[in-house]
Amino acid sequence: MTEATASKATEPTTDAAKPKIELHDEIVETEHVAHIGGGDVAYKATAGRIVMKDEEGKAKAAVFFIAYTRTGVEELRRRPIIFSFNGGPGASSVWLHLGLLGPRRVLSGDAGQLLPPPYHLVDNEFSLLDLADIVFIDPVSTGYSRPAPGEEAKQFHGLEPDIESVGEFIRLYVTRYKRWASPKFLAGESYGTTRAAGLAGYLQSKHGMYLNGLLLISTVLNFQTLEFEIGNELPYVLFLPTYTATAWYHQRLPADLQDDLQKAIREAADFAAGEYAYALFQGDALAPATHAEIVRKVARYTGLSESYVEAANLRIEIFRFCRELLRDRRLTVGRLDSRFTGMARDAAGERLDSDPSYAAIQGAYSSVMNAYVREELNFVSDLPYAVLTGLYESWDYSKHQNKYVDVSETLRAAITQNPFLRVFVANGYYDLATPFFATEYTINHLHLEPALRANVRMAYYAAGHMMYVHAASLAQLRADMAAFLHDALSPLRGA
Repeated sequence: MTEATASKATEPTTDAAKPKIELHDEIVETEHVAHIGGGDVAYKATAGRIVMKDEEGKAKAAVFFIAYTRTGVEELRRRPIIFSFNGGPGASSVWLHLGLLGPRRVLSGDAGQLLPPPYHLVDNEFSLLDLADIVFIDPVSTGYSRPAPGEEAKQFHGLEPDIESVGEFIRLYVTRYKRWASPKFLAGESYGTTRAAGLAGYLQSKHGMYLNGLLLISTVLNFQTLEFEIGNELPYVLFLPTYTATAWYHQRLPADLQDDLQKAIREAADFAAGEYAYALFQGDALAPATHAEIVRKVARYTGLSESYVEAANLRIEIFRFCRELLRDRRLTVGRLDSRFTGMARDAAGERLDSDPSYAAIQGAYSSVMNAYVREELNFVSDLPYAVLTGLYESWDYSKHQNKYVDVSETLRAAITQNPFLRVFVANGYYDLATPFFATEYTINHLHLEPALRANVRMAYYAAGHMMYVHAASLAQLRADMAAFLHDALSPLRGA
């Protein structure tokens, strides 16, 4: 080798000389049959990544999705379609996909009856695919969705940018697959309900895409109801009935409350919204005798000792509750589902080392999804399927500085402008991530006109955040959602 050629061989490659990576759509279609809703349903599965581009044609991201379309249907373009996603922020759609809505579901077991690995899939008889087509969307940085080369992921990581990017995917899918004439629904879980409410307004105002309904699973629209911060008394009030349900489940309530869960919850809710809220509002002005009575009642409804309630100054923060309730047994209770218990490094802490309810099912959903995509849907990628990425702390709420994120007004405006928009809200009694009483508070403060209040329907289940891991709740949830779809579509049948 001459000196000249040696110099040329070691010369660094400039950016201009680097090979450019061209993103392109990757779509795979397969045919299947599953037993759903009491009969066999034939369907086409479409799995892949669609490249999202700006109006100049520059690639911004590749978004992974899995769509299920029932085959043999006349007027497919008029068939209802559901766009589904989870929350996080940073969660893929795997939970609603393989737990509730998809044609196949994972068997993970439930609290006290967990199954060991390896896990497997079965036909999901509780899917809604017999009633509507379903598209599962993984927002950028989740699942197999990634920003395009040279694009920063953080441009998609915020309340408004996320709504815009998911909204653009929905618009593009509806256009390419000729579904503008279809009745349209969104299904979201947890932060996915925040996204769904935001999308209802965004799609309506940006693209004139009016929705027929929202399926909200474990809802958070107003973050003030969840944030335990100094000066914000609301969460202490709104979490208390779920503390009661949790204490009931673990046999920590007084005998007169332990007989009937509904009675215990109703009594706790009445106390929380009345005497308790008033006492917290009083602050240091609360009379000593009243303070002592509130201590006694908070202990009664939480299963905690009066000395602990006194030490906490009447205010029981969620993670303290999760550590304290079963401390004498050296156990913690779950945040996503307080029926689940776990063990910490020691029994003296005030925070969870990890959430035992998430740890109990994470492995089942993660491993099964990775196998399912390759082996049944024939989509091949060496990328890691990002089930849950750590975006919560870095999520951009910059437009909401010095105030709480609240999309409830967006939902109210969407319903007011589109009175055919119906909303189904599913709540778990043992959900300490998005407590049912907090959701009730938000819905009751939408300030909808009386004629529109019936557009929102609430349902309750004896399980947690992912209430579908509980067999009886899964069956009831399917029945409730099917009835909701039927009612939401009734104006079309009468047209």
